[in-house]
Amino acid sequence: MPLHFLVDAPLPARPDGTVVLTGAEAHHAAAVRRVRVGERVAVGDGAGAWASGEVESVAPKAVVVRLADVAVLPAPSPRVVLVQALAKGDRDELAVQAATELGVDEIVPWQAARSVSRWAHAARGSAQREAMRGEGRGEDAARSAKGVARWSTIVREAAKQAHRAWLPDVTAPAATRDLVARASGARMLVLEPTASARLSDTTLDPADPRDVVLVVGPEGGIAPDELTALQDAGATLVRLGDTVLRTSTAGPAALALVNVGLGRW
Repeated sequence: MPLHFLVDAPLPARPDGTVVLTGAEAHHAAAVRRVRVGERVAVGDGAGAWASGEVESVAPKAVVVRLADVAVLPAPSPRVVLVQALAKGDRDELAVQAATELGVDEIVPWQAARSVSRWAHAARGSAQREAMRGEGRGEDAARSAKGVARWSTIVREAAKQAHRAWLPDVTAPAATRDLVARASGARMLVLEPTASARLSDTTLDPADPRDVVLVVGPEGGIAPDELTALQDAGATLVRLGDTVLRTSTAGPAALALVNVGLGRW
Protein backbone atom coordinates (compact mmCIF):
# COMPACT_ATOMS: atom_id res chain seq x y z
CA MET A 1 0.00 0.00 0.00
CA PRO A 2 1.45 3.41 -0.95
CA LEU A 3 2.44 5.97 1.65
CA HIS A 4 -0.29 8.45 2.52
CA PHE A 5 0.24 12.19 2.94
CA LEU A 6 -2.12 15.03 3.82
CA VAL A 7 -2.38 18.49 2.32
CA ASP A 8 -4.23 21.46 3.78
CA ALA A 9 -5.32 22.89 0.42
CA PRO A 10 -8.07 21.37 -1.78
CA LEU A 11 -6.86 18.75 -4.24
CA PRO A 12 -7.27 19.31 -8.00
CA ALA A 13 -10.62 18.00 -9.20
CA ARG A 14 -9.06 16.16 -12.14
CA PRO A 15 -6.03 13.89 -12.62
CA ASP A 16 -2.86 14.96 -14.45
CA GLY A 17 -2.45 17.93 -12.14
CA THR A 18 0.16 18.23 -9.42
CA VAL A 19 0.01 18.74 -5.70
CA VAL A 20 2.90 20.05 -3.61
CA LEU A 21 3.66 18.82 -0.12
CA THR A 22 5.19 21.63 1.93
CA GLY A 23 6.24 22.36 5.50
CA ALA A 24 6.24 19.48 7.98
CA GLU A 25 4.57 17.15 5.47
CA ALA A 26 7.36 17.73 2.92
CA HIS A 27 9.99 17.14 5.59
CA HIS A 28 8.26 13.93 6.64
CA ALA A 29 8.08 12.71 3.05
CA ALA A 30 11.61 13.69 2.04
CA ALA A 31 13.66 13.21 5.21
CA VAL A 32 11.71 10.65 7.26
CA ARG A 33 10.01 8.41 4.70
CA ARG A 34 12.64 9.14 2.05
CA VAL A 35 10.30 9.04 -0.93
CA ARG A 36 11.94 8.85 -4.33
CA VAL A 37 11.09 10.21 -7.76
CA GLY A 38 8.75 7.77 -9.48
CA GLU A 39 7.42 6.31 -6.22
CA ARG A 40 3.64 5.96 -6.04
CA VAL A 41 1.98 7.70 -3.07
CA ALA A 42 -1.52 8.59 -1.90
CA VAL A 43 -2.56 12.13 -1.03
CA GLY A 44 -5.68 13.32 0.78
CA ASP A 45 -7.07 16.59 2.07
CA GLY A 46 -8.81 15.13 5.13
CA ALA A 47 -12.22 16.18 3.78
CA GLY A 48 -13.00 13.27 1.48
CA ALA A 49 -10.70 13.99 -1.48
CA TRP A 50 -8.36 11.10 -2.18
CA ALA A 51 -5.75 10.89 -4.92
CA SER A 52 -2.84 8.74 -5.97
CA GLY A 53 0.09 9.56 -8.16
CA GLU A 54 3.85 9.47 -8.63
CA VAL A 55 6.46 11.62 -6.97
CA GLU A 56 7.77 14.04 -9.58
CA SER A 57 10.42 15.86 -7.54
CA VAL A 58 11.79 15.74 -4.00
CA ALA A 59 13.27 18.59 -1.96
CA PRO A 60 13.39 19.18 1.79
CA LYS A 61 10.74 21.90 1.60
CA ALA A 62 8.66 20.77 -1.37
CA VAL A 63 7.68 17.36 -2.70
CA VAL A 64 5.73 17.44 -5.97
CA VAL A 65 3.29 14.64 -6.77
CA ARG A 66 1.84 14.15 -10.26
CA LEU A 67 -1.71 12.87 -9.77
CA ALA A 68 -2.96 9.87 -11.71
CA ASP A 69 -6.47 9.64 -10.27
CA VAL A 70 -8.66 11.69 -7.95
CA ALA A 71 -11.82 10.65 -6.12
CA VAL A 72 -14.09 12.24 -3.54
CA LEU A 73 -15.36 9.76 -0.96
CA PRO A 74 -18.64 10.49 0.87
CA ALA A 75 -18.58 11.22 4.58
CA PRO A 76 -19.63 8.26 6.74
CA SER A 77 -23.25 8.19 7.85
CA PRO A 78 -24.30 7.84 10.56
CA ARG A 79 -21.36 9.54 12.22
CA VAL A 80 -19.68 7.90 15.19
CA VAL A 81 -18.58 10.25 17.97
CA LEU A 82 -16.28 9.49 20.89
CA VAL A 83 -16.70 11.59 24.02
CA GLN A 84 -13.43 10.89 25.83
CA ALA A 85 -13.03 12.03 29.42
CA LEU A 86 -9.72 13.72 30.18
CA ALA A 87 -7.38 11.28 31.91
CA LYS A 88 -3.99 11.43 33.57
CA GLY A 89 -0.77 10.63 31.77
CA ASP A 90 -1.26 9.76 28.15
CA ARG A 91 -4.25 7.48 28.59
CA ASP A 92 -6.70 9.81 26.88
CA GLU A 93 -4.22 10.37 24.05
CA LEU A 94 -3.88 6.61 23.54
CA ALA A 95 -7.66 6.41 23.25
CA VAL A 96 -7.71 9.25 20.71
CA GLN A 97 -5.04 7.58 18.58
CA ALA A 98 -6.72 4.19 18.53
CA ALA A 99 -10.18 5.66 17.97
CA THR A 100 -8.93 7.53 14.91
CA GLU A 101 -7.44 4.36 13.45
CA LEU A 102 -10.76 2.61 14.10
CA GLY A 103 -12.74 5.18 12.13
CA VAL A 104 -14.30 7.58 14.64
CA ASP A 105 -15.71 10.73 13.00
CA GLU A 106 -15.58 13.20 15.88
CA ILE A 107 -13.74 13.34 19.20
CA VAL A 108 -15.03 15.41 22.10
CA PRO A 109 -12.75 16.06 25.10
CA TRP A 110 -14.85 15.81 28.25
CA GLN A 111 -13.81 17.32 31.56
CA ALA A 112 -15.82 14.97 33.72
CA ALA A 113 -16.32 15.51 37.44
CA ARG A 114 -13.77 12.81 38.28
CA SER A 115 -11.21 13.70 35.62
CA VAL A 116 -7.77 13.96 37.22
CA SER A 117 -6.44 15.90 34.27
CA ARG A 118 -7.92 19.40 34.04
CA TRP A 119 -8.03 21.76 31.08
CA ALA A 120 -9.87 24.36 33.15
CA HIS A 121 -9.77 25.68 36.70
CA ALA A 122 -12.08 24.17 39.29
CA ALA A 123 -12.15 27.04 41.75
CA ARG A 124 -14.00 26.49 45.02
CA GLY A 125 -15.93 29.20 46.81
CA SER A 126 -17.38 32.43 45.46
CA ALA A 127 -14.44 34.59 46.56
CA GLN A 128 -11.94 32.30 44.89
CA ARG A 129 -13.99 32.15 41.71
CA GLU A 130 -14.22 35.93 41.59
CA ALA A 131 -10.49 36.37 42.14
CA MET A 132 -9.64 33.86 39.42
CA ARG A 133 -12.25 34.99 36.93
CA GLY A 134 -10.06 37.32 34.90
CA GLU A 135 -6.77 35.46 34.76
CA GLY A 136 -8.43 32.06 35.04
CA ARG A 137 -10.39 32.51 31.85
CA GLY A 138 -7.26 33.33 29.89
CA GLU A 139 -5.34 30.41 31.37
CA ASP A 140 -8.26 28.04 30.75
CA ALA A 141 -8.55 29.13 27.13
CA ALA A 142 -4.81 28.67 26.56
CA ARG A 143 -4.80 25.27 28.25
CA SER A 144 -7.83 24.11 26.30
CA ALA A 145 -6.40 25.33 23.00
CA LYS A 146 -3.14 23.51 23.72
CA GLY A 147 -4.99 20.31 24.56
CA VAL A 148 -7.16 20.45 21.44
CA ALA A 149 -4.10 21.15 19.30
CA ARG A 150 -2.30 18.17 20.82
CA TRP A 151 -5.24 15.84 20.19
CA SER A 152 -5.60 17.21 16.65
CA THR A 153 -1.97 16.38 15.92
CA ILE A 154 -2.47 12.84 17.21
CA VAL A 155 -5.60 12.52 15.04
CA ARG A 156 -3.77 13.73 11.94
CA GLU A 157 -0.90 11.27 12.32
CA ALA A 158 -3.20 8.36 13.16
CA ALA A 159 -5.44 9.16 10.17
CA LYS A 160 -2.43 9.05 7.85
CA GLN A 161 -1.39 5.71 9.33
CA ALA A 162 -4.90 4.35 8.75
CA HIS A 163 -5.20 5.86 5.23
CA ARG A 164 -8.36 7.73 6.10
CA ALA A 165 -10.01 10.05 3.59
CA TRP A 166 -11.83 11.98 6.33
CA LEU A 167 -10.08 13.45 9.35
CA PRO A 168 -12.08 13.29 12.59
CA ASP A 169 -13.02 16.63 14.10
CA VAL A 170 -11.62 17.44 17.55
CA THR A 171 -14.01 19.80 19.28
CA ALA A 172 -13.56 22.24 22.12
CA PRO A 173 -13.76 20.64 25.58
CA ALA A 174 -17.28 19.79 26.69
CA ALA A 175 -18.86 19.92 30.12
CA THR A 176 -21.50 17.44 31.26
CA ARG A 177 -24.25 19.97 30.49
CA ASP A 178 -23.06 19.98 26.87
CA LEU A 179 -23.44 16.21 26.66
CA VAL A 180 -26.91 16.45 28.19
CA ALA A 181 -27.91 18.96 25.52
CA ARG A 182 -26.59 16.68 22.79
CA ALA A 183 -28.22 13.48 24.04
CA SER A 184 -31.72 14.24 22.78
CA GLY A 185 -30.64 14.45 19.14
CA ALA A 186 -28.26 11.50 19.08
CA ARG A 187 -28.02 7.83 19.93
CA MET A 188 -25.88 8.30 23.05
CA LEU A 189 -24.36 5.19 24.64
CA VAL A 190 -22.61 5.69 27.97
CA LEU A 191 -20.06 3.03 28.92
CA GLU A 192 -20.77 2.01 32.50
CA PRO A 193 -19.47 -1.28 34.01
CA THR A 194 -22.54 -1.65 36.26
CA ALA A 195 -25.09 -1.29 33.43
CA SER A 196 -27.42 -4.21 32.86
CA ALA A 197 -27.45 -3.88 29.06
CA ARG A 198 -24.50 -5.04 26.97
CA LEU A 199 -23.23 -2.97 24.07
CA SER A 200 -22.89 -6.17 22.04
CA ASP A 201 -26.66 -6.72 22.40
CA THR A 202 -27.56 -3.18 21.36
CA THR A 203 -29.15 -2.86 17.92
CA LEU A 204 -27.71 -0.10 15.77
CA ASP A 205 -29.62 0.89 12.64
CA PRO A 206 -27.29 2.03 9.81
CA ALA A 207 -30.25 3.84 8.25
CA ASP A 208 -30.74 6.02 11.33
CA PRO A 209 -28.97 9.31 10.49
CA ARG A 210 -28.48 10.31 14.12
CA ASP A 211 -24.93 10.38 15.48
CA VAL A 212 -23.89 7.39 17.54
CA VAL A 213 -22.19 8.98 20.55
CA LEU A 214 -20.01 6.82 22.82
CA VAL A 215 -19.27 8.36 26.21
CA VAL A 216 -16.19 7.12 28.09
CA GLY A 217 -15.53 8.22 31.65
CA PRO A 218 -12.24 8.96 33.45
CA GLU A 219 -10.14 6.67 35.66
CA GLY A 220 -12.51 6.94 38.61
CA GLY A 221 -15.60 6.31 36.53
CA ILE A 222 -18.53 8.56 35.75
CA ALA A 223 -20.04 10.25 38.81
CA PRO A 224 -23.57 9.12 39.81
CA ASP A 225 -25.10 12.54 39.23
CA GLU A 226 -23.57 12.65 35.74
CA LEU A 227 -24.99 9.22 34.92
CA THR A 228 -28.42 10.33 36.12
CA ALA A 229 -28.30 13.53 34.10
CA LEU A 230 -27.30 11.70 30.93
CA GLN A 231 -29.94 9.01 31.39
CA ASP A 232 -32.64 11.62 32.03
CA ALA A 233 -31.59 13.30 28.77
CA GLY A 234 -32.10 10.09 26.79
CA ALA A 235 -28.72 8.34 26.92
CA THR A 236 -28.48 4.57 27.39
CA LEU A 237 -26.04 2.97 29.83
CA VAL A 238 -24.23 -0.05 28.40
CA ARG A 239 -21.36 -2.28 29.48
CA LEU A 240 -18.73 -4.06 27.44
CA GLY A 241 -18.47 -7.24 29.49
CA ASP A 242 -17.75 -8.53 32.95
CA THR A 243 -14.37 -6.81 33.32
CA VAL A 244 -13.54 -3.13 33.79
CA LEU A 245 -11.38 -1.64 31.05
CA ARG A 246 -9.07 1.34 31.36
CA THR A 247 -10.28 4.63 29.94
CA SER A 248 -7.63 4.25 27.23
CA THR A 249 -9.05 0.95 25.97
CA ALA A 250 -12.80 1.18 26.66
CA GLY A 251 -13.52 3.59 23.80
CA PRO A 252 -11.60 1.68 21.12
CA ALA A 253 -13.17 -1.61 22.27
CA ALA A 254 -16.63 -0.07 22.04
CA LEU A 255 -15.86 1.42 18.62
CA ALA A 256 -15.01 -2.03 17.29
CA LEU A 257 -18.45 -3.27 18.31
CA VAL A 258 -20.16 -0.20 16.86
CA ASN A 259 -18.31 -0.67 13.55
CA VAL A 260 -19.72 -4.20 13.33
CA GLY A 261 -23.20 -3.07 14.40
CA LEU A 262 -23.30 -0.34 11.73
CA GLY A 263 -21.92 -2.62 9.02
CA ARG A 264 -18.71 -0.64 8.64
CA TRP A 265 -16.70 -3.79 9.23
